[in-house]
Amino acid sequence: MPSAPRDLAQIRMDNAMRLFEEFVSATVKHPDAATLRGLERRFAEKLQIQPSYWSQIKGRSRQIGERLARQFEQLCHKPPGWMDIDPLEAGAAASPARAAPAVAPPASGPSDNLPQDDDERFIVGLVLTYYRRHPQRARTRLLDLLGEVLTPDPSPAPAPRPAARPAQPSPQAELDEWRRLQAGVAPLKPKRR
Repeated sequence: MPSAPRDLAQIRMDNAMRLFEEFVSATVKHPDAATLRGLERRFAEKLQIQPSYWSQIKGRSRQIGERLARQFEQLCHKPPGWMDIDPLEAGAAASPARAAPAVAPPASGPSDNLPQDDDERFIVGLVLTYYRRHPQRARTRLLDLLGEVLTPDPSPAPAPRPAARPAQPSPQAELDEWRRLQAGVAPLKPKRR
């Protein structure tokens, strides 16, 4: 029984760790903890990213997007698309430098919902990253943004009516509101000298 396809973010993470392992083995024969810290900084410099960004990728608080994956491939002399190849499906015995894509690129067509170019993949990656971090907020915001497109109003829009001027609150109502707000505010502490 075939297993479910793995998440692209996880595949890219695994391949980034393979790149780091290749870098470490090519640089030192017996790395210790102190050497590895220095190597991580040097590896991040090779990838042209900040060491803290590499740390966030390793800690899985950041994902490797489309553009960053292509940057890693180019700077580590890997073929285009290498970061997106699942090493488990491509055969772990195959050399990472010679691994070929296990799947042909998707055919483009009018009914195809897959991204067709780098710009579309970038946008889809951004949306997925946002959704994976904050699913409920992302769903709400996306539906708000795309609501008109997803659910067009079949009835014609009514003619806009002139906006009524909001009633001006009385000075006493403003004062009462100000006092209500002030009641919940703690006083400022004086500065220490």
